[in-house]
Amino acid sequence: MRSLFFILLAAVAAPSAAAAQPYDNYPVCLRVYGPIRYDECRYVSIEQCRPSASGIAGQCVTNPWSQAPTGPKARRHRH
Repeated sequence: MRSLFFILLAAVAAPSAAAAQPYDNYPVCLRVYGPIRYDECRYVSIEQCRPSASGIAGQCVTNPWSQAPTGPKARRHRH
């Protein structure tokens, strides 16, 4: 009985853990529609994404989870 409880607990927690994972830090995602909707965030521009969206039920959208790239930090030299 105890093992059944842990199996059910793992089954309930697994989808929420997967949904909480951050998307890749690319600025554009391919949003695919169908029985299961999902995002493929691996594009640098809308133009790069469009051929992948062509012919399928999908569209290219900006990635709301993307963070602006950070450049190298300026070093301070001690004198």
